[in-house]
Amino acid sequence: MKNAIILHGLPSKKEYYSDKYPSASNSHWLPWLQKQLMIHDIKADTPEVPNVYDPKWELFVREVERFDITPETILVGHSMGAGFWVRYLSEHPDIFVDKVILVAPWLNLNHEYDLTFFDFEIDPVIVSHANKFIIFASDNDQQSVQDSVTFLQDKIPTAIFTTFHNYGHFTLRSMQTDAFPELLESIL
Repeated sequence: MKNAIILHGLPSKKEYYSDKYPSASNSHWLPWLQKQLMIHDIKADTPEVPNVYDPKWELFVREVERFDITPETILVGHSMGAGFWVRYLSEHPDIFVDKVILVAPWLNLNHEYDLTFFDFEIDPVIVSHANKFIIFASDNDQQSVQDSVTFLQDKIPTAIFTTFHNYGHFTLRSMQTDAFPELLESIL
């Protein structure tokens, strides 16, 4: 049975504890995508990592491993969630999935945060972990994300890279919508 695991990014501590913002797994296009996949008979889960503003590798791993990861699974990650999938697949060479789609992947290359979360080596054949390995970027995203995308282009040039115009960081604010039909189309 096809399934998808959609992993959120990194909110600030202020945003995490504010009732003015949805939880990370319910922000931006994630709920829309989950519903669209359900309509297409694809079980879609959006794990909520606790205290994500202070990311701990072990917590992320525990949350995603609650779900089946099989050759029919689609892995989607936004920002830090995309960076998580890069490390996770690099450290699990035995895993094979249907598709990996990284949206605005962020790897903390500029060390904006004091994190050990991204202390790892990218598996040079990570693309072979999936039937399709796609990376979405925007031409006006923040520099740290653009640097991460450039880094990934260098490390895994056989991935499919798609650049969007004026999508910012692929957030509700930058896209002005919670719908992301291009992502849905890539999944289907």
